[in-house]
Amino acid sequence: MAAQLTFRDVTLGYDRHPAVHHLSGEVAPGALLAVIGPNGAGKSTLFRGIVGILRPLAGTITRGTLDARDIAYLPQIADIDRSFPISVFDFVGTGLWRMTGLSGGVGKAAREKIARALSAVGLTGFENRGIGTLSGGQMQRLLFARVLLQDARLIVLDEPFNAIDAKTSADLLMLVKRWQAEGRTVIAALHDMELVRAHFPETLLLAREPVAWGATSEVLTAENLLAALHDIELVRAQFPETLLLAREPVAWGATANVLTAENLEQARRMCEAFDDHAEECAA
Repeated sequence: MAAQLTFRDVTLGYDRHPAVHHLSGEVAPGALLAVIGPNGAGKSTLFRGIVGILRPLAGTITRGTLDARDIAYLPQIADIDRSFPISVFDFVGTGLWRMTGLSGGVGKAAREKIARALSAVGLTGFENRGIGTLSGGQMQRLLFARVLLQDARLIVLDEPFNAIDAKTSADLLMLVKRWQAEGRTVIAALHDMELVRAHFPETLLLAREPVAWGATSEVLTAENLLAALHDIELVRAQFPETLLLAREPVAWGATANVLTAENLEQARRMCEAFDDHAEECAA
């Protein structure tokens, strides 16, 4: 089966300053792909390149048989101007613009589609409210409703579960799984690695350059995750002694003895298990 997206040595950036370097790979139709990496890793820049907002500085992105109408893009919620005076109903209706045009009327069939989309995300009864009155979770539901209306073959989600409540995350994850079951391709930027491990079979780990891309279980290793944050190979080559710290010391000594798979995995577990409400250490 032909790839839906193909990246050939792609570099993306702004004003000739690269933000993503030398990405090559393919996304198959119907894939459920997580893109993870530290803040500033280039995830949003990559997504703007995928949907055509940003042209590569070098290399190519081939979209197979996709055209603009086949791609739905959900930006980060912070990128939405919530002060704009538009109702929930009309905002979701913008998902039909590619089919109706900017001047196209909203007939009975379109109104029914909008109502079904709002119902699917749990926003029935919110139709006449301004988008500025919505909570963060409600706003994210609204954005998902608009994506539903676009009926796209490729869905690109930039941090769709960031800063929303657990119930909203669970409800919206069900929509993502539904899209996958329908044969749509979904690419999502995420931070929750346990969610990625549980629900996303394929992962791209990005840190301005690709660190690893493939089966999630093979990508999210302790060594890859550390490499995404720091240049572990430089440490091995140039620093004879290392302190591995994960809020408390994991190991300290000769670099070869510290940077073992077991120690790196322990550091990952300690970071992910951090408790904001833990009591202070006893004196």
